[in-house]
Amino acid sequence: MADAHHVPVDQTSGGLSHRQVLVILSGLMLGMLLAALDQTIVATALPTIVGELHGLDRLSWVVAAYLLTTTLSTPLYGKISDLYGRKRIFQIAIVVFLVGSALSGLARSMDQLIAFRALQGLGGGGLMSLAMAIVGDIVSPRERGRYQGYFGAVFALASIGGPLAGGVLTDHLSWRWIFYINLPVGALALVITSVVLRLPQPARKASIDFVGAALAAAAVTPVILVSVWAGTTYAWGSPTILTLVAVAVVMTVGLVVRERRAPEPIFPPHVFREPVVRAALATTFFVTASMFAVIIYLPLYLQLVDGESATRSGVLLLPLMSGMLVSSILSGRLVTRFGRYKAFPVAGTALMGLGMWLFTHLGDHTPLGVTSAYMVVFGVGMGMTLQIVVVAVQNAVDRRDLGSATSSISFFRNIGAACGTAVLGAVLVSRSGYWLPRLVPKGTKLQLSKSFTITPDRLRALPPAVRNGIVEALVRSLHVVFEVGIPVAALAFVAAVALREIPLQRGPASEPGPAPADASDVPAAVGATAAAFEAAQPVAGTRTGPG
Repeated sequence: MADAHHVPVDQTSGGLSHRQVLVILSGLMLGMLLAALDQTIVATALPTIVGELHGLDRLSWVVAAYLLTTTLSTPLYGKISDLYGRKRIFQIAIVVFLVGSALSGLARSMDQLIAFRALQGLGGGGLMSLAMAIVGDIVSPRERGRYQGYFGAVFALASIGGPLAGGVLTDHLSWRWIFYINLPVGALALVITSVVLRLPQPARKASIDFVGAALAAAAVTPVILVSVWAGTTYAWGSPTILTLVAVAVVMTVGLVVRERRAPEPIFPPHVFREPVVRAALATTFFVTASMFAVIIYLPLYLQLVDGESATRSGVLLLPLMSGMLVSSILSGRLVTRFGRYKAFPVAGTALMGLGMWLFTHLGDHTPLGVTSAYMVVFGVGMGMTLQIVVVAVQNAVDRRDLGSATSSISFFRNIGAACGTAVLGAVLVSRSGYWLPRLVPKGTKLQLSKSFTITPDRLRALPPAVRNGIVEALVRSLHVVFEVGIPVAALAFVAAVALREIPLQRGPASEPGPAPADASDVPAAVGATAAAFEAAQPVAGTRTGPG
């Protein structure tokens, strides 16, 4: 057994030792954590931000601006990195993200904050997609499972822990610290990747398909706008929403036609003709749509039905996060051990469907332990799915398309989140508008027909008959939301079943490049970070399966 401090080079990881991979991985994970965290961390801080900067009518744009630019920039980062190399592009994304974070923390008006959040999203799009693509560069297909599993754990931590972190920072420091906290973390990621990351430069050079990028932007922007406006600012059947849907359809058709003719398309058609890629993208879309139904509407249940505070409702989501963390890491290790991946997303999407069905049984007297058990079931399913499909896609495409293929996963993840939030939000609005007049006593003057904006404190102050009517209306409305989520999870299951299995190989991840920096050359703080990851791994240099 090799000594952990004198690690032999593992040739199955593209010439990098296990410890060197862990050091690089720590920098990549820090970058991805920042990007994923900032999708949700502002949620609990929005009331405080609006109170200080005013502009209630533009509140939703603080979230939408980041989501929009992240989604739009993701495929561009993937393609540019395929053409010009990933290390420098990833570091540029970190810098853009940090500049946007610093400016967001300094914002003095809602307009400034929205603009700086958009800049932050331009960097975030690269952090999300390129971190996963770089793993494909430095690690062989067979070994990617255990490393990509950690990215699934990071995504779980950020998605579920973001609102909690935002609430804590806002309550105890200032809402500005939800942006300032990014600066030291991002700086550490920049140092790690600068010191230890060595990637070969692509041999080909070509121009970027800016026409395709413009068409992609024109197709995605209406989708994001619909997710923000539909059912709140505008009715679903309004001319504005219908026009946006029509524009999205027309621009998508134009994008498909353009990408078939472009010499270096943003979305290479030959990549999308690969059955594994198509099945993985469909799985990602539906899994993310159903995931956000739970992440957004379960806290609503905990706060208004169980009477928990916003911060405590975030804490109570820990069973969901724990289930996803454990299953993401464990499934990744098993994929590496056995070299096969299909069983995990199939089982994972089935568990998600089961968890969604269990959520339809939540009532106004459901014990917290039962609710937690339901969350564990759903979380385990998510952890077995999201990052495993990344491994499948990277294993199915040529190395020259690795960035484009991996960024497509992030792109469809964002679109799934936007569409899932919009559609299921419309369901909640529709059902609450139906049940409130029937269950709240006649003559009660409450503006709740569009959404449940009442706080737990206000709810507790209402007369018992009114309070009970609102709670019952919420429970029945959420039941329908979760019932609609069941067929969404079922579609994810069908897509996972269609995922063709290609055995994972232990061959080198990439062509030989410059000699990697030794892990011992990095600063002590970086080494400590790597050691934390290494504690969860077998001793470097040992085999975890046949091959």
